[in-house]
Amino acid sequence: MSLTDDIALAHRLADAAGEAIRPYWRGSIGLESKADASPVTLADRAAEEAMRRILTAEASRDGIQGEEFGIERESATRRWVLDPIDGTTSFVAGRPIFGTLIALLKDGFPVVGVIDQPILGERWVGATGRGTTFNGAEVRTRPCRELSDALLATTSPALFSDHAAEHFMALAQQTAHRRMIWGGDCYNYGLLASGQIDLVCEDGLKLHDFAALVPVVEGAGGTMADWNGEPLHAGSEGHVIALGDPARLEDVVEALACAH
Repeated sequence: MSLTDDIALAHRLADAAGEAIRPYWRGSIGLESKADASPVTLADRAAEEAMRRILTAEASRDGIQGEEFGIERESATRRWVLDPIDGTTSFVAGRPIFGTLIALLKDGFPVVGVIDQPILGERWVGATGRGTTFNGAEVRTRPCRELSDALLATTSPALFSDHAAEHFMALAQQTAHRRMIWGGDCYNYGLLASGQIDLVCEDGLKLHDFAALVPVVEGAGGTMADWNGEPLHAGSEGHVIALGDPARLEDVVEALACAH
């Protein structure tokens, strides 16, 4: 398949997930807790099942890795990574800042990514070698002259380990921390790609949480890395930085290393 075909397939996956999610919005969602205490709903499962059906029919040789139903064809060099609802807590609370995440990895590196917000009808699409689009129009990150000017976002302080939280706060203190944004899940990364946020920092993400974000952020002119400044891939541990201005990467890595 060509990159254009892959992007078109990613759009169909996002459409199908949205159709599965919307009937549950602010309704009966069948909330449960998984073994790790994270929430899951009927909408999560229905959306992933809908995407898997399409992939099985249209890309039967590709691997599939989803948050709810595991891995199929793990040895495939092409792997679709699915998070049907990133931000299930926001979904349960009726906050439209969750999203469906869809990524295509080739040899372990993300090459196509989609962030889809099915309630607001907002979709960011990124792909290697192409500019990121928001609802079809190209978007760009914004410059950030100094780390002290950076608007920082993260999903929740409760998601950091104690050790990681110390490093995060060392970074936060060097940003415009009085304007720091709490909450947002994958939606923060879309806003960063559109030039509304400068920096996102997270701890403990899994592949399905970050794979789709990489092409979206980087296609808009930003960069994503781990806390050591290394590129993200299938083996990354989940300490994630997203930056609108790649010139600030060294500053961020240095700030994260300051905590003792």
